[in-house]
Amino acid sequence: MKALLVASKNTVVYEPINACFGSEYKIDIATSYKSCLNLFRKKRYEFLFIDIELLQPESPPAGERVSYKDSFQPFWHMFPNAEIIVMSSQEKIREAVMAVKAGASNYITYPVDKDELKFVTESIYESTIMQSELDYLRDKFWQIDSIEVVSTESPEMRKVFERIRSVSPTKTTVLLTGETGTGKGLLAKLIHRHSNRGRDQFITVHCGAIPDTLLESELFGHEKGAFTGADRRKLGKFEIAQGGTLFLDEIGTMTPSAQIKFLEVLQDRTFQRVGGEANIKSDVRIIAATNINLKQLVANGTFRKDLYYRLNVFPVDIPPLRERTEDIPQLAGVFLRNLNETYSKEINSIHPYVLEAFARYSWPGNIRELENLMERAYILENSSVLGPESFPSELFLSDFSHPTRSSTSLPSLSDARRKNIEVAERNYLKRLLAVHKGHIRKSADTAGISTRQLHKLLTRYGIKKEDFKLSSS
Repeated sequence: MKALLVASKNTVVYEPINACFGSEYKIDIATSYKSCLNLFRKKRYEFLFIDIELLQPESPPAGERVSYKDSFQPFWHMFPNAEIIVMSSQEKIREAVMAVKAGASNYITYPVDKDELKFVTESIYESTIMQSELDYLRDKFWQIDSIEVVSTESPEMRKVFERIRSVSPTKTTVLLTGETGTGKGLLAKLIHRHSNRGRDQFITVHCGAIPDTLLESELFGHEKGAFTGADRRKLGKFEIAQGGTLFLDEIGTMTPSAQIKFLEVLQDRTFQRVGGEANIKSDVRIIAATNINLKQLVANGTFRKDLYYRLNVFPVDIPPLRERTEDIPQLAGVFLRNLNETYSKEINSIHPYVLEAFARYSWPGNIRELENLMERAYILENSSVLGPESFPSELFLSDFSHPTRSSTSLPSLSDARRKNIEVAERNYLKRLLAVHKGHIRKSADTAGISTRQLHKLLTRYGIKKEDFKLSSS
């Protein structure tokens, strides 16, 4: 039988919920947030009806709002599909609405009405079924081993994948734009694999890594004797990729002479080897990528305008990682699983403090930087949890390094110094508790302070030792 959990200090609310669902669900009761979590660890619940007051700390820090998202995360971590319905008095409807915005499925008000209960749960069922059908139809297009790649919580990335899904089956030239490390090469392969050329060659040319004098030969091939050292005929990437896809990375670095020949290929679908006269037909699909603003290069006269328009038939702009931070836990999980498959270790999870730091960090190197940091930390980690001590310290001190901060809104030197001291203390305390798994005496001894001083610091920064005991279990 399916299970439902009611969490409230007022057990009277149990009666109407039991009258409404008692024949379909096994209903359990919790009277505190902690007992609610404990029950979730033991059993899977389809629905959680929880009083808004249980989601609020008894004495919140002055001036700070309740983070309902943080309150929901432990439940979603155990059962991602659990439907959370907030129960609230009329006076706290505004808080209930904020909880829904933070991710709750819906809210109901006291006194609990049986008809309202039915309406709320049925609407949740309908939206769940509709979303499942949409996911099924969407996933039918993607190959099974691509589902992990296209999974995203970011609205902007959903748009990117929708555009890729639309253009993949066509022959259209695609221009991928975005910062270094955003995954342009991976998306190019995704387009190729889901095209009607997916079983043919996918050839990559990094235009910036090939010397200017060799780029034309690399792309179009050369005849024997075409230049000094050309002691035999060589096929270019266009010939090797016949019938398939040619991915030109860093297209903005292409030399002017190579741009002219490349433009001819796009226009006429024919090319000549360097030093040759015979026209060779080209049957390749072009996907180009750049981390440079090609419009600016055109304005500067270093990139041909006509070539830009030929390439920019179907542009896809990929957002940087700092603009899709909701995807970081999923991406980090993928990298962790890949590392477990590659190496002999078995690291099961990532410490919540690390994920918190990931969300704050500005990621100048984007997904590639995340992958590299994960691999380095994985090598250093000796426990089953990827903890803060395995990552570089600067990852946890990023409050003043975010690129979106305006220089005109910089704090005073004294404020900046005070803030950095607070950040350093908070980060130190969290790393300290992570190392000692929430043990106060050991943490105080390592820090060289008394347990009383440690408790005062933890209270000051709102740090709970239980969070670190939980994460290490």
